[in-house]
Amino acid sequence: MGKNEYFCTLILMRMKKYVYIMLTMVLFLSSCAGEFNKVFKSQDYDYRYEFAKQCFAEGKYQRAVTLLQDLITMKKGTDEAQESLYMLAMAEYMSGDYESASATFKKYYQSYPRGHYAEHASFYIGQSLFESSPEPRLDQTPTMGAINAYQQFIDIYPSSPLRKRATERLFELQDKLVQKELLSAQLYYNLGGYFGNINSNNESNYIASIITAQNALKTYPSTKWREDFAVLIMKSKFELAENSSQDKQLERYRDAEDECYGFLNEYPDSKNCEIANKFISKCKKVIGD
Repeated sequence: MGKNEYFCTLILMRMKKYVYIMLTMVLFLSSCAGEFNKVFKSQDYDYRYEFAKQCFAEGKYQRAVTLLQDLITMKKGTDEAQESLYMLAMAEYMSGDYESASATFKKYYQSYPRGHYAEHASFYIGQSLFESSPEPRLDQTPTMGAINAYQQFIDIYPSSPLRKRATERLFELQDKLVQKELLSAQLYYNLGGYFGNINSNNESNYIASIITAQNALKTYPSTKWREDFAVLIMKSKFELAENSSQDKQLERYRDAEDECYGFLNEYPDSKNCEIANKFISKCKKVIGD
């Protein structure tokens, strides 16, 4: 056999092996799909329920969801009613459908407040919303929902083994809300500088930056971004004074100077102390102290 014939034979053998494997997989998947469709169409609800439990145990969560969505109505009032509803919620959660999972966990908890899975359902309402919480720049409605759900869980189950996890998640979500406020305050400050002229838009953006940062510090006084908010307030007050009309400048420069001194007192070792001292010098030139 020549060298070329050998390689051709080798390639053909590999192709036959590949085709065999693919056919086997297709037949296997077709068999599985056929079995699932047979179960799905079956009027034997106990059989369908056991098959749904098997799918869940094997990690085939989407199939479990498909079967359980019909079965929870059929099982209502039976011994399996609680289990079927909770298993549906968990299957939705495990398949990544967090919005549906949160709603189903909530439905379970409202239906069975003293049920076998009530504690876990209460926790997973918050956990599902936590998983769907967006990045800080986006709307934080799911984040607020998760915070409320976790807080409710902690209040109702103060001794739960899941309390620590819920508390940690709660702090993570609160940090996300603080980050959103910080990003908003920074955006207002940047927009103020962007306009670059003495006008109402310029003033309003610096004022908005100050108010946003101050409100965040009132709401979250112990935040790890406290200094970042303080820097924005200091910078915004100075820029507001710089860009104010003449009749407002003196008062605003004094306010900016006081803010700078307050910053130096609270953060004497900050890398932004140089900026604070620079602002103070400029303020004094205008004020005449």
